[in-house]
Amino acid sequence: MAAGQNRFVSYMINKISRYWWCQIIGWSLNIAVSIFFVSTFGQPDPYYFLSLFLTCLVGLLITHVMRYNIHLLKLLQKPVQTQIFYLIALTVIFAICFGVVTEAIDYLIGYNPERAEKYSKLQRLFFSCFNAMWLLIVWNMIYYIYHYVERTRKQELDTIRLESLVKTLELNTIKSHINPHFIFNALNSIRALVDENPERARTAITELSNILRSSMHAEKMETVPLQQELDIVKDYLALEHMRFEERLRIEMDIDPDTLNQPVPPMMLQTLVENAIKHGISKQVKGGMIRIISAFKDDHHELIVQNSGILNGQAEAEIGGFGISSTQDRLKLLYQGKASFFIRDVGNGIVESKVTMPVASIL
Repeated sequence: MAAGQNRFVSYMINKISRYWWCQIIGWSLNIAVSIFFVSTFGQPDPYYFLSLFLTCLVGLLITHVMRYNIHLLKLLQKPVQTQIFYLIALTVIFAICFGVVTEAIDYLIGYNPERAEKYSKLQRLFFSCFNAMWLLIVWNMIYYIYHYVERTRKQELDTIRLESLVKTLELNTIKSHINPHFIFNALNSIRALVDENPERARTAITELSNILRSSMHAEKMETVPLQQELDIVKDYLALEHMRFEERLRIEMDIDPDTLNQPVPPMMLQTLVENAIKHGISKQVKGGMIRIISAFKDDHHELIVQNSGILNGQAEAEIGGFGISSTQDRLKLLYQGKASFFIRDVGNGIVESKVTMPVASIL
């Protein structure tokens, strides 16, 4: 039986809103403070406690009606100047109501006859309304500040959610465009191999399938381990090697400790594809693709070097979708903590370098 009563009491307490808890606690504190000062500095009138309790009860009801009007007028949604005007007007109106009711209560219970003899009824009413106005000003300030803080916090949360949504949409938009441009060339190469080298053709189909699958899955992930990205790049280079044959030389310089580092999916493949398209394919004798992954100065460096020269067209190359998408993804994912540049390092070598923060791998 006792357990059932406890559950009922707990249920009722949980049903009380935050607003009513603040009202109850606030007016209870007002009663406690008033009793403390009156008991400390004077001798309370026998009717003082009854008057104080009824006054605070009226104050609770008056402020609740005032809050209802604030909501009815949608005051907190209006411009600041309008809010200030209405808050002052409501404070004055309800302070007068508060003062009239408290004076009526004191008269009915016969509280403080000394004050009744010392001041006229109009003076007593003025003092009651004046005191009530300051009390309601404090109440309105607390109420307004609370809602201002809550609204600001909600706006910040909404801004964070919106930025997160925009970031996700931008990333998905960027990644949705990252489709291998070599598909038709790869299919033509595979078709040529079907008769002369069926085994290699089957392997090439598997490699192409892996790349397309990774491209489709890229929009579901922000990062993947470097090892996974390298596997796709190796499949891509194997397909391109069918087209370029001996004109394409491939070199890998990968620090094994970097294989678990997270990188944006299809980013390395995009850089290698860019190197093939703007470098190797333009060289009559072909050239070299070198991929480097290493740690340097607490950062993870991912470098793609290829034979060729920028020939003063760096801006045009950087403006291409593959390069611009890399810049955009790094900016969105690492918030300015990653960098990318492409440059001519001399000796007929063009270098694309991505520098990312080192991630802690558990």
